[in-house]
Formats: sequence, C-alpha cells, structure tokens
Amino acid sequence: MRIVFIHPNYSSGGAEIAGNWPPAWVAYLAGALKQAGFDNLRFIDAMTDNLSDDYIRQELEKEKPDIVATTAITPAVYIAERALEIAKEVDPNVVTLIGGIHPTFMFKQVLSEAPWIDAVVRGEGEEIMVNLARAVAEGRWPSDKENIKGIAYRDENQIVATPAAPTIKDLDSIWPDWGILEWEKYTYIPLNTRVAIPNMARGCPFTCSFCSQWKFWRDYRIRDPEKVVDEIEHLADEHGVGFFILADEEPTINRKKFIEFCQALIDRGLPQRGIMWGLNTRVTDVLRDEDILDFYRKAGLIHVSLGTEAAAQLKLDRFNKETTVAQNKRAVELLRNAGIVVEAQFIVGLENETAETLEETYRMACDWGTDLANWAMYTPWPFSDLFHELSDTVEVFDFEKYNFVTPIIKPDAMDRGELLDRTMSNYRRFYMKKALFSYPWAGSGDRRKYLLGCLKAFLKAGFQRKFYDLGKHGYWGPQTRDQVSKNIEESFDKSRTISDAQRAEWDAIKESKGKEQTKAARSHKGGDKTERTSTESVVEVKGKSNSSSQKKEETETDKV
Repeated sequence: MRIVFIHPNYSSGGAEIAGNWPPAWVAYLAGALKQAGFDNLRFIDAMTDNLSDDYIRQELEKEKPDIVATTAITPAVYIAERALEIAKEVDPNVVTLIGGIHPTFMFKQVLSEAPWIDAVVRGEGEEIMVNLARAVAEGRWPSDKENIKGIAYRDENQIVATPAAPTIKDLDSIWPDWGILEWEKYTYIPLNTRVAIPNMARGCPFTCSFCSQWKFWRDYRIRDPEKVVDEIEHLADEHGVGFFILADEEPTINRKKFIEFCQALIDRGLPQRGIMWGLNTRVTDVLRDEDILDFYRKAGLIHVSLGTEAAAQLKLDRFNKETTVAQNKRAVELLRNAGIVVEAQFIVGLENETAETLEETYRMACDWGTDLANWAMYTPWPFSDLFHELSDTVEVFDFEKYNFVTPIIKPDAMDRGELLDRTMSNYRRFYMKKALFSYPWAGSGDRRKYLLGCLKAFLKAGFQRKFYDLGKHGYWGPQTRDQVSKNIEESFDKSRTISDAQRAEWDAIKESKGKEQTKAARSHKGGDKTERTSTESVVEVKGKSNSSSQKKEETETDKV
C-alpha cells in the first residue's frame, strides 16, 4: 500500500525568515507507520520547495497512492484542503486524510467546506494513522470507519465524530523516521547549519487563554531524556544537524528530567561538537533555575524565547500568564548573564491596543535588555478560550490570514494600517540599535556569532520584502499607512465564512461558558457550599493543571 504525505505550501513572513523548518509531523507519523509494517511512504514538502498545484498533481499521478494525508495549522488549512482536492481529482478512490490542530477542533468547518476529505484525524496522530492505514490495507475502509477512534467524517448530510482516541502514554515507543526528509533543504540561517525540531514532551499543564496546545495534547507526558538525546545524536550523525529547537511548549516544566537531558547532552559530547539548541519556556522556570543557568549553557543551550507576551500587567493577567512585568525583566537579565541569547515575545493587536501600549512594549524591550524581540499580531485561534471571549470583535473569518502577522482584530483606537506601521516602527528602532550598538560588541564566541546570524536573517527577509508579509501588504513606511489599511481590508476573502455546523458548536460553547460564569457569580455572592467548592476547584485548575480541562475537552470533541 502506498501512502503520500503532503506539507501544504503556506508561508507568511513569520518564523520562516530564520530558515526552512523540517516538518516534524511527517517524521513522527512515518516512524509509527514503519513500525507497524507500512514502509511504502513518500513525502512532498510543497512549502519548502514552493510547489505549485500542477506539480503536486503530476507527482500524485506518478505515485498512484492509496492514501494521501496532510496537516494544517489554521492559516494553511485552505491550501491543505486544496491538496487533497487535487488528490481526489487524480483518483476519486484515494483515501484523503487531514490532521493537525485546526482540523482537530474545527472538523465541522473543514468537512463542511471540503467534502472531498474522507476523514479528519483528531489530536495525536501516530496510533490513529496506523489504525486508518490498517483499515484501508485490509479492505475495511470505509465500512468500519465508525470503529476507528479519534476521527471525524461525513455520513451523507451529517458530520460524525468517533470517540476520542487515548493519548499515547509511552512516548518512548515512538521513533520518528527522520530519513523521510531531504535534509539538505533545512538550513537555519543564523548559524548556517541544518536544523531539526525534536520532541521531548507533549502537553502543557498551563492553560494560557490565547493558546490551544494544552487542549490538543490533553495530558502532559515526558520522554526518557536519554532517548531524546539518542534521537538528537542520530540527527547529528546521520543527517548533519547542528542546531535543534525543542518542539515542546515548555521543556523545562519537569526540572529533574530537563537537568538529566542537559547532562546527557554533555556526557555524549554534543556541545563539544558545536551542536547548539534553543527552546521556548516560561519566565517562572528561568527564575526557578537561576542557580543552574550556566549548566544549561554548558549543555549547548544558546537561545531562549520567553513568553513574556505583554508589557502591561493587565494584559498578562488577561492571558493567564501568572507572571509580572518585574519577573520578565529579571528573567532576561539572568539569561543574558549566563551567556544565553534571549528573545522576548509580545502579543499586540487586541481590541484595546493603542499607540501608547505599543510604545510601552518597545520601551520595555529596551529596558529589559532583551537580545531579540518579536511583536506578534494577536491571532484569535478559533478554538482558544480567548477567541470565545473576544468573538464579538472578530469580523474576519479568512483563516489564511490567521498567521501572527496580519492584523485580524481592528483595535478600537486605530486602524489596521496604523497598527502595522507602529509595530514596524518598534522593529526598526529596536534592531537598528542592536545592529549599531549591541550585536557587533557582544563579546566573542557563540553568543556574538548567533546574534550576528540573527541580524543577517532579519536583513535578508527585509531586503526580500518577505518579513511580516510587507511585500503583499504594500508597506514601505509610515507614508503608506493609509494605503496599507486599504490593502489589508481588501486582502480578506469575505466569501470565507463559518459553516452552520461550526457556528452551532461555537454557540453551544458560548452558552456553556455563560452558564459557568453565572454559576461562579452566584457562588461568589454566597451560594451553597457545594456549588462554591466546585467553582473554586475549576478556578484553581485553570492556572495549574489541565486535568479538568482535559476531561471537558474530550467530552466536547466527542459530540456530533
């Protein structure tokens, strides 16, 4: 049986300015399939190779696959759907599958707008993909599809979701097939070396209101650190990888395991071979590990991206970040003192954004002394808690623009052109200062090399007009602000709307949240003891553990 994976050809001028990122999802799925005996696999990376629809059609005509599968983050969903439509045009009998975070939570929307898709893989995909492949290989598809957990499909005019599949408890049982990728394509520009994105853990116990990764993975699980280092050593030896980024939402949650991971890297001699790495983490973990940050640097850690998210405490509280502005500043200082490059992440573009709040983020970035700063437009993931809170202010449902660089929400106090212009002003001023007065004098060794490499990546993206989609928006500076507002407005495809099935689900979620808030308000005013205890338990879990949220999510995604 022949299986073809396609990575959709989508780019937005965001993370890809640092280089070409290897799609880890296909390596993990291919590894699981090969362990199950399915080894006739082919991967088409349409994004990295910038492949046209015609090229994909020609390849599928040659390959004659039994299954074509793809993935989709929110902005890539239409392109992913189109790839599967092409597969059906080539062979109406081919089984078309889509997975990823957007289809997992928006399966009713996806199956409504793309009826040529045979099934949506909901959530963690390895075991579900193996079960689907077996059903097709054994001739049990589509007759037995209702017995495959973790999928959604159309049944005439209805959309059916089978019960959620259990999460994979033993992550060490997964061994990704990194050999399915053509590694010469994946280069990290700041260090001019091959880059990989291995996975140490899945899930996150924190429930930030703008994020849905904790919902997707459901429960937090971590691999044996030695097994992770086995994989990284394999990537270095077999594929020439010199830099990696841990894909985890927060690799440092489990301090003991993370220390074991760093020690294993040192014991294997990987930092001595010049292999460096980066990660995303929380400010609170940096403060917790103040006494061992030098040890992390010794293990090869060179880049830490901090989810500072906002300069104002009000915004931090709204995002459920559980940190303070003062803690953000202290974390930046500690990391820099340890010789680690620090990146501060700011979310901008909510409905209450003003010229003053944007300026505040710039002043904070300078005051904190962060090496890198990133201003990401708030993107209202349609499956996040904050989306439902702000749903009345969301007027754009062209998901292709949900990319962290296009202003989706129009602030009350400015138009989209001014928002983009002031954000670009922050970038210009911040990196001009760094280029002239910081990076060239950042000492010697890895830190200086890394910072100059980051500057090179920024300059390259700016020169090519790829950064922040500036070329598509027609932005050339403050003088084009009004035209940019018009261009952005005209770029939204107004024909892309929410399906009736998806709208009904959103209304049900909103109604459920309204009842929860009413119940909480009553208990706050002195309701009965049982009701008060129940509500307080939910509030406590929201900031510390996602066990209750997990059960609620499993229940909600099982509904038809």
